[in-house]
Amino acid sequence: MQEEYKRKEERELVRKFEAFLKNRENFYFDEDTFLQVISYYQNHEKYGKALQACDVALEQFTYSLELIMEKADVLVKLDRQDEAIDVLESALNYHPNDPEVLIQKGTIHSLLGEFEDAIECYERTLDFAEDKDEVYYSIGLAYQGMGKYKEAADNYKMAIEHNMLNENALYELAYCLDVSGELESSLDYYHKFIDQDPYSEYAWYNLGIVYNKLGEFEKAVDAYEYAVAIDDDFSSAHFNMGNAYMNLEQFDKALNAYVKTMDIEGPTAETYCHMGAAFEKMEQFDLAIKNYHKATKLDQLYHEAWYGLGVSLMLQEKWAEAVHFFQKALKLDIENGLYWKAVADAEARVGNIVSAMDAYAEASEMDPENPDVWLDWSLLFFEQGDFEQAQQIIEDGLAECPDNPDLFYRSVVYLIETGKYKMAVNRLETALILDFDGHEQLFEYFPNLQTQKALFKIIEQYRKNN
Repeated sequence: MQEEYKRKEERELVRKFEAFLKNRENFYFDEDTFLQVISYYQNHEKYGKALQACDVALEQFTYSLELIMEKADVLVKLDRQDEAIDVLESALNYHPNDPEVLIQKGTIHSLLGEFEDAIECYERTLDFAEDKDEVYYSIGLAYQGMGKYKEAADNYKMAIEHNMLNENALYELAYCLDVSGELESSLDYYHKFIDQDPYSEYAWYNLGIVYNKLGEFEKAVDAYEYAVAIDDDFSSAHFNMGNAYMNLEQFDKALNAYVKTMDIEGPTAETYCHMGAAFEKMEQFDLAIKNYHKATKLDQLYHEAWYGLGVSLMLQEKWAEAVHFFQKALKLDIENGLYWKAVADAEARVGNIVSAMDAYAEASEMDPENPDVWLDWSLLFFEQGDFEQAQQIIEDGLAECPDNPDLFYRSVVYLIETGKYKMAVNRLETALILDFDGHEQLFEYFPNLQTQKALFKIIEQYRKNN
């Protein structure tokens, strides 16, 4: 009832304002009324009218910082950022150290990619701003935008020192340290905060993120456990714990963590999708499909769920149905190499060789560093008896993945089939150097005992020499 009354009052104010503009009727609007009218137009995305209201208001209240900042905000939404900066510059002439104006100006500079100007604005506020952690966080984002991850990390640390609960700064710090190769050394940093405040769930949570990025999943689980022991309603910690359990292949525990996440924050497409993945890994495909479907009902654009449906069906050898769902995922994320490969694999199984070839070609463009794309694509040509083209695909793959032993071993197979024995032996020696035990895969392609003996002889000679 109160909300409805407020909306009615806003509409009445807007009606009076528009009557004033049309007829110049004699209404008096104070500053707060103008701000309400501007807010109404902004909320309804009527930015042209909002700007008009700003200009009329500023004729009466020329030096109002709130109105000036509203005008700058409207100009940004109209994609007139340079004008917004000019408006804020004029305000700084008579309010040179106002932190809100400087922060807004810095934000616009960041939007324009003018990160050095943004940093200058933010740094000018540090002596006056109340929420210094947010200022340091903004400075960190600007440095991150410039690719200066060390400087960004330093500012995120300053943000955290002013406010340990600044979750965004903690998260971005972990990202920057990961990019700059200093993630492992940051463990001491997080432990320092935990020593100062062992009951900070955010400190434990972010320690878990660091361990997860380092691949130390058991330690990540321990850290998340501490976080939820402090705050059992910390849904992000439960969710990340589920992901860590998935990496540990403890799928039942992962599922419990996802269920707990849903109990706290309600059903989401993301949580249903992860539950589907856990059931899929446990080979409970009916339950996996059920959860993936629930995800798509909540969000039809959640392409990961459509992909999960395809995987669950493919694992049951329902190839034609799998193609259908892979293609739905692909339509939503057309540049996803993983989805192109999945379509190719399923089409090949159905017997749609031309479609499979086309999909592998797309996958190789989107994800050229995935050796499985080149291996499976070449295999289609091999099975068609086109050994020369199969070898050419492997050559293309080696140009992208020059140190992959499986590509070298597959090259050996195709070169032998095309009669290029000397080159095959050279490739075999390289493959043995990269991964000696991988030679077992060769024998799958040569049921002929004489060929197997010849290969075995070369492999044994390499073993003796090395």
